[in-house]
Amino acid sequence: MTLIKELNSQDEFVGFYLLKELEVKQTNGTPPKDYFDIVLCDSSGQMPAKYWDVTGTDKETFFPMGLVKVQGTVLTYRERLQIKISRIRKTEPDDGVNITDFIRSAPIRPIDLVYTIKQAMESIGDPEIKTIVAFCIAKVEEKLMHYPAAKTHHHAYFAGLAYHMVRMLELGEFICKQRPFLNPDLLLAGIILHDIAKPEEMIAQLGIVSDYSVRGKLMGHISMASSWITEAAILKGIALDSDRVLALQHLVLSHHNLGEWGSPVQPQTAEAVALHHIDALDAKLQMVEDALDTTPETEPWTPMIRGLENKAVYRTNIPRAVLES
Repeated sequence: MTLIKELNSQDEFVGFYLLKELEVKQTNGTPPKDYFDIVLCDSSGQMPAKYWDVTGTDKETFFPMGLVKVQGTVLTYRERLQIKISRIRKTEPDDGVNITDFIRSAPIRPIDLVYTIKQAMESIGDPEIKTIVAFCIAKVEEKLMHYPAAKTHHHAYFAGLAYHMVRMLELGEFICKQRPFLNPDLLLAGIILHDIAKPEEMIAQLGIVSDYSVRGKLMGHISMASSWITEAAILKGIALDSDRVLALQHLVLSHHNLGEWGSPVQPQTAEAVALHHIDALDAKLQMVEDALDTTPETEPWTPMIRGLENKAVYRTNIPRAVLES
């Protein structure tokens, strides 16, 4: 089977893929004609695709999260690879393919990721902060085993949210040692809590987000997580006006930094400043890593990365030096 990351411009291919996204759209011609705007994916990556001249039967046959066999050609459109599908059918039992074969997942087992997150929680020395973090983890612990961190931008795969948290915890532990003026209890708590409500914000199956929940659309994960901190304080008998509750809420509310990115306030504590930049660093480096991993090694440039202001990344191909002992 041809993996998506191995496809190059002008390649003609046949393979099995997952319909990660599918939307019926219409051409601008007269009369307009229906076509499928598709995202095909496998365990190596994803690529946009078009299937023209869609019939009524096609619209009753193909849906998101379905496995299909595709014959197509890879084209370049606006400097990005795109598939023109010539033939498509649903998979059959005799094809011998399983949906789990097409799901990209975090490189560390989900059970180990969640264990690391809970160990970080246990390392928090302040009992009230630990109590609030434990309360919030308990709300989504099962979903942490498989939820992505986002629909498209970063860590958008099976157990991506837990992987994002663990990578941030590693950065946070290092920075707290380098900058001892930071409060490690607050920073580690902020890392765990900043995206803790995403499993309730998004609707996902096998690490693929199909939509946002009603609460996700109306409130968003930032407001939801802040309300969970309030809920934990009320149920656990912690004063709502305590510095700890206020500091945790500020960490969550400010971690996107700007109003246009979803934060009602900007970081105004040392730990909030650190959290914002740790979050951004891990997210942006993951975007770069994912783009390099899913771009054929013969291609010197990745596609444009939306989270990097639509900049492409150049593959240097300079081997890492190995020091002799």
